[in-house]
Parts: sequence; structure tokens; C-alpha cells
Amino acid sequence: MANPFFTKGTSNGEAIGDMQNDLTDAVKWAIEEGIADKDNICIYGGSYGGYACLAGLTFTPDIYKCGVDIVGKRLIIEICIPPYWGPLRNGMYNNFPHTMSKLLKIGDVDNDSEFNRKISPLFHVDNIKAPLLIGQGANDPRVKQSEADQIAFSMKEKGIPVEYVLYPDEGHGFARPENRIDFNMRTDQFLAKYLTGGRSEVFTETTGSTALFPLLEQEESQAVVSPVN
Repeated sequence: MANPFFTKGTSNGEAIGDMQNDLTDAVKWAIEEGIADKDNICIYGGSYGGYACLAGLTFTPDIYKCGVDIVGKRLIIEICIPPYWGPLRNGMYNNFPHTMSKLLKIGDVDNDSEFNRKISPLFHVDNIKAPLLIGQGANDPRVKQSEADQIAFSMKEKGIPVEYVLYPDEGHGFARPENRIDFNMRTDQFLAKYLTGGRSEVFTETTGSTALFPLLEQEESQAVVSPVN
């Protein structure tokens, strides 16, 4: 497992790009050192790490064999401060400089729609080539379910392998042990399927897990046969 020391972004919106470049450089270094197999690399992360996963698959699509995105941000305009905190933003500049510093380092995503589009994976789904596993909480206040829906259904329409697991009683991460175990087991199966030489335990349903599968539900609803006239 690589643990890169991230480049410090400046206040002109370079932080996101700098950190993603650091991840890419770390992967390339591991390949050059003979530590990693260039044809067998997965990018996996949650929250900001989920964004990094999606950014890796969209902006450097030839590097990764597959990806696992857990509540990852697909639309950067809301990455640091949820929209319902909007009225507090001005006050936070003075009261919470560290938080606002992070926002400014990302860039002026509030007012620069072109920049927001440039760095948001949601607008670059067409670039994805590798299989993706998505884990999402339906009650996530920071990463909207609709963003996960758009990524998943768009990939499916394009014929790119995608698995999408939605937990209706979870938020920004999986708090219930049953759901954590369930998603970990599904991740184990996913990695064994798409990474060469991968292996996994036999999958068993987790009692108490609330996992839902929007893509499969869509298939089932479309498979309903219309009555014959």
C-alpha cells in the first residue's frame, strides 16, 4: 500500500490537481521500482479518496485496472462545505480559517463553472474504461445519491462494468456493522473478479444488511413483459 506525501496546493485552485498528480506519480514510481504490476492496479478510496478514485479513472484512465468508490465526491462544488451551510460561509472565513483555506485551495468552484466542470469526475464519465464498484449511503448530506446514480447509470449505458450498492440507512460512510461487512465482502468479490490472481472468500449474505442495487432494480423493472394484445 502506497502512502504518498501530498504536495501542498497553493491558494489558486491547484490543490486537487496536485494531490491527484501525487497519486499518479506514486503509482508510476511503484511500477518503475518493480513493486506494482502496471496491468493490475486498483484505485480504492472513501470520501475524498472516493473522489480520487473517480478522478483516477476519468483523468488517467489507462493506469488502473478497476476502482472502488465509497461515497466519493463526483461534483467538486460541494466537496468541503455542504450547500445547507451556505449562509455560514462568510462567517467561516473568520471563525474557521483552516476549513475555508481548504476550500480556497481547491479553487473558486462556486463562481467558476468551467473550473468546477474541469475537475469534477461527474462531467467526464465518458473517459472511464475500467470496472467500478460504487458504495453509497442514501442519507449522505455531503455526497448526493443522485451523483452516484448518474455515474452508475451512465457507465451501464456505455457498457462499462459497474456495480452499485446503495444503503438506505447510511450517510457519509457506513456506520452499521452489518453494512460494513456486506460492502467489504462485495469489495472482496469485485477485486477477485477484476484483478489478475485475485481470490476471495465465498460470498454469503449478511444478515441485517440493507443493501439495495439500483442497477439491478432498473433491469428488473425493464424486464416486465407487456401483456399481449
